Amino acid sequence: MAEPNSEVCATCAYDVRAELGEGPVWISGEKAVYFVDINGCKVHRFSPVQGEACHWAAPGKVAFLMPVDDGSFLAGLPDGLYRFDPTEGSFTKALDVETDLPGNRLNDGCVDLHGRGWFGTMDDSEEAPSGSLYSVTHEASGFVLRKHDTGYVVSNGPTVSPDGKHLYACDTPNGVIYRFDITAEGGLDNKQVFVRVPEEEGYPDGVVADCDGNVWCSTWSGGHVRSFTPEGAERFAIRIPAANVTKVCFGGDDRKTAYVTTARKGVSEQALAAQPQSGSLFTFRSDKAGLPQHCIVLSAQ
Repeated sequence: MAEPNSEVCATCAYDVRAELGEGPVWISGEKAVYFVDINGCKVHRFSPVQGEACHWAAPGKVAFLMPVDDGSFLAGLPDGLYRFDPTEGSFTKALDVETDLPGNRLNDGCVDLHGRGWFGTMDDSEEAPSGSLYSVTHEASGFVLRKHDTGYVVSNGPTVSPDGKHLYACDTPNGVIYRFDITAEGGLDNKQVFVRVPEEEGYPDGVVADCDGNVWCSTWSGGHVRSFTPEGAERFAIRIPAANVTKVCFGGDDRKTAYVTTARKGVSEQALAAQPQSGSLFTFRSDKAGLPQHCIVLSAQ
């Protein structure tokens, strides 16, 4: 693994101090970042240009937001997918997920260039390998769920390559980022290890791809965002002033301003004294542009 670039350190963009910040999404039309506090059961919106912020209460542990092409979001809550309307602050159930596994919850998602959502589930107690990877599409009959892989204690990521041919997903406790081929039919094939993150460098949490296909991995208990080439070689790492780093998104007019969510969960009082802004939204300038934020495409009814 490459040595972290100690000269580059992210700065705090929004001092929110979430319990479990996750899932940043850049909405270019609003010039704003949306993200969630899973354990705080909140959706946050931050506008860096105006320096304005607001939040909405969610009806449970909200794990991610996937933009929909009508301006709403598809939100992951413990028992399924909900339509979140930020104009009203409302959550409406769209689809049940794993209602037969009450100890599970949804955890992390993304949208690919075909307008298809990808997300994972996990054991909320982080003990049983009961989590799985899913995709969701919208058809004339409504949202359609498809299971692709299983056996995860904590599934994380996921992200899709710029050409839409590969999906990356993390098995966080085991320190592995997997790469799958995405088939023409929207299935997953050829699962293989992309990167193993040594335990002393933290655990792979959210991953996101940039326009060149590099994969940016946030490290829980590692205090860095690490950038890997499409071949899995580490390019460099960016220091984040928080131990638990959860996910990156790319924003700004050139999509080179990175926004990073972090968490206070599991951090000792001593560590919080040294890194008091843990749980906040951080930012740094990237050498690569991120991908445009894709939306889930609603089919004609």
